[in-house]
Amino acid sequence: MRRTRLIGTLLTLTAIVLAMFAWSCQSAQQGTSAAPASAAKVDPVVRGRYLVSIMSCNDCHTPGTFYGAPDTTRRLSGSDLGWLGPWGVVHARNLTPDSTTGIGSWTKDQIVTALKTGNTPSGVQLAPIMPWVNYAGVLDDGDAMAIASYLKSLPPVTHKILDRQPPGAKPVGGIIMFPPPPAWDAPKGAPKDAPKDAPAAK
Repeated sequence: MRRTRLIGTLLTLTAIVLAMFAWSCQSAQQGTSAAPASAAKVDPVVRGRYLVSIMSCNDCHTPGTFYGAPDTTRRLSGSDLGWLGPWGVVHARNLTPDSTTGIGSWTKDQIVTALKTGNTPSGVQLAPIMPWVNYAGVLDDGDAMAIASYLKSLPPVTHKILDRQPPGAKPVGGIIMFPPPPAWDAPKGAPKDAPKDAPAAK
């Protein structure tokens, strides 16, 4: 009699444990399947704004940022602070959807292409100071399209940036200068302007 009760109790406990295990597995599976669904519902414009913020796009493209006073009423409308280097002088362009001075004529696909390849619709390659190379290897198409969606959502601001100046031209306006690289930082051998006693990079 006692043995029968013991067996019955053990069977009941086993059934309870199995039921709890099945419930926990089902809950975990539902949680896993719910995660992608909730991620898919994220507004691409919201996602794009987040990415633009953490990728520091505002640093160069929003006026006043480098002086500690970013003008958020002209967010991403370009800067007149030039970047001088072996590429000449370039300025962070107007990324708002203004049709004449910004990228209003670019499609979202063209923005994605520029982010991932450095190629603009006009065929001009983005300057090396624009870190598209860093994005190309890690930015997936969904995130690149979210950035494009966000840029297209911005209020257009009319602001023509200064034209690109070729290497050797006299800079116009304020600039941040990148001198010729020292031997250690030169991609291949010592740079032409390095001292003769500077060791070549290996």
